[in-house]
Amino acid sequence: MKKVLLYVTPFLLLAMAGCKKSYLETKPSNAASEAQIFSKINAVNAAIGGMYKEMFSFAVGGGSHSDYGQKSYDLSCDLMGNDMVIHTQGYGWYNTTYQYTNWGIATTGQMSDFAWYRYYDQIKQANKLYNFVDGVTDASAAQKESIKGQALGMRAYAYYYLANYYQQSYKGHENDPGIPIYTADTTGGKTRGTVQDVYNRIIADLTQAETLLTGKTRASKNEIDLSVVQGLRARVALTMEDWPTAATYANKARQGYTLMTPAQLTAYTAMSSVSSPECMWGSIILASEATIYASFYSHMDIRTGGYAALGQQKKITKALYDQINAADIRKALWTTPGTGTTSNPDYNQLKFQVPDVSNRWQADYFYMRAAEMYLIEAEALARQGGQDAAARVPLEALVKARYPAYSAASLSGQALLDEILLQRRIELWGEGFGLLDIKRLGQGLNRPSGPGNHGSPNFNPGIYTTPANDPRFLMRIPQRELDNNASMTPADQNP
Repeated sequence: MKKVLLYVTPFLLLAMAGCKKSYLETKPSNAASEAQIFSKINAVNAAIGGMYKEMFSFAVGGGSHSDYGQKSYDLSCDLMGNDMVIHTQGYGWYNTTYQYTNWGIATTGQMSDFAWYRYYDQIKQANKLYNFVDGVTDASAAQKESIKGQALGMRAYAYYYLANYYQQSYKGHENDPGIPIYTADTTGGKTRGTVQDVYNRIIADLTQAETLLTGKTRASKNEIDLSVVQGLRARVALTMEDWPTAATYANKARQGYTLMTPAQLTAYTAMSSVSSPECMWGSIILASEATIYASFYSHMDIRTGGYAALGQQKKITKALYDQINAADIRKALWTTPGTGTTSNPDYNQLKFQVPDVSNRWQADYFYMRAAEMYLIEAEALARQGGQDAAARVPLEALVKARYPAYSAASLSGQALLDEILLQRRIELWGEGFGLLDIKRLGQGLNRPSGPGNHGSPNFNPGIYTTPANDPRFLMRIPQRELDNNASMTPADQNP
């Protein structure tokens, strides 16, 4: 595993070097100055590469096979939702997350500590890129604008996830404690502020990033571009229940992307190669940079021989599977009941697979997909009242690509909204929205039990229902942050 860190750029190592006063204060005496780092465009490009590689690098915040970047938190959110089942105990990874005990641990080596460290390190890198790139002497104005736009997009992305992991969803919690906001290095740390403060920062960053990235092209889907910023704006607006903005930006973001054909959707590359026509943003992961057993595909794809093949297969619930029409191609993304084997049990996921099992660890990660934008647009329109016909257009466009005979013509009002939310659960299964949607919809956990669902003979999750806004939905503030941030006290800890 040590080889993964060899690919971290010197700038990333600089950013990770010090945590003695707070996670955001880093000024080692032997480090190059910002002026030196940002004197040439090649050095800046290396720093950008480091920022993006932190999306999938191993053990940035600790050293665990459940610490491999964004996809590790996405998997956590789905395991804490209603629709994903762990087959058996296996090697134990994520079992405490599934049982709702891991996120409540504030010590090092746990998921809440991993996430806090990684996101704030990305924010630190984004701040440096944004604040110092104007001093690069051999960069054009357009290059500087592109770098600033990417930095702001990454900062907004990180703050969005921090806000959602360490507090309940936005609506109704605007004045609750948020998370510290940094736009530059500080020597003393900052207080939590409010949720509203965080969202104000996110919207300001995305608004400016949209202007900066307009008319710019990107080298690959590894980078944030205008469509990604617009997609993030749609995702944020949906969480805020700003329906007009969510619908408008989701429509903007999906322009230029095409939905996968049934053959593309069921191919091994569907969710593991950024060449997919639906992939808007992801990490291109070379074989030399793969994090092996500490990776999303190790935990998901039985073909890798990783943890999923060692008893921890991830399965859809029978309750959700049964709601997928038999003629819907998405039914093929899970093992058909009655056809399973010991290694590939009934309801096992087949959605996330490496492109080539002979090179079993080389596979890309997705962070945004066009299908999500269709669903955001449909939901946001349906919630505005009087726009049911408009809402059915993106809904039908998406589902017909999976199930040509599909029609939502008879649906309106609450029935239409319920259908959109059902299609969201089916389409985005395993992509990190399980717990986040429970929170934003003001729901409690409600896991189905019985044959094919949660519990015996599958691994027992221990918890099946919760009230809405349960404190167990929240990650704990890491103890080392409370200990070292002079502006925070034990009273700032989540319940």
